[in-house]
Amino acid sequence: MSDIDIRPLDTVDAIHVAAGVLDRVWGEKGTMPANILRALEHAGNYVVGLYDGEAMIGASAAFFGPPAARSMHSHITGVLPGHQGRGLGRQLKNHQRDWALERGVGHITWTFDPLIPRNAHFNLAVLGARVTDYLVNQYGEMDDDVNRGDESDRLLVSWALAEPPAPTPTDAAISAVVAVPDDIEGLRRTDPTAAADWRVRVREEVRGHLASGRRIGGFDRRGYLILS
Repeated sequence: MSDIDIRPLDTVDAIHVAAGVLDRVWGEKGTMPANILRALEHAGNYVVGLYDGEAMIGASAAFFGPPAARSMHSHITGVLPGHQGRGLGRQLKNHQRDWALERGVGHITWTFDPLIPRNAHFNLAVLGARVTDYLVNQYGEMDDDVNRGDESDRLLVSWALAEPPAPTPTDAAISAVVAVPDDIEGLRRTDPTAAADWRVRVREEVRGHLASGRRIGGFDRRGYLILS
């Protein structure tokens, strides 16, 4: 069990600390400006810090979607290096889920890079979120340490909070798989051309399968997206 405490950020000082934490995670000033975090929090959205004792080691922000959709979009979550691998992702998602259900929200959406295996496994296999769209270069060029030199393709997922996790397709239901690289973040640094090739290859294969009526139904830890 994690001993991390998740707290709402309802003071200006805490908001500025959170903005600094996110800057450190992404290696870029202004990753999520303090004034934007403050505005989101003041308007009643989800803005929290992850605390190890009294030290903030992560932050997360989400905002409400269209009223008819009864949804919330989780825009950014970051945890400082050295604190991963403690079950914080699951703890935070459970916290988001409880917070959203208390406010009549039935779905949480977010995006993630399909080339990062650990994120695909957590979002699709662990949480059982459903992929609803493939977004090409969703955020345009990003100049932070994590994304620099690559296009920002993302999978959009929706997590139905009151439903069981979406099951991974059985072997009999799998009609295609799309391989992803083991370490796209390292590849961006050591071989940007190869990283760009991976981006285009996965984009073309996934979008081709989606256009033919298939859907992304999960992720296999051997390194590929599963379609059915």
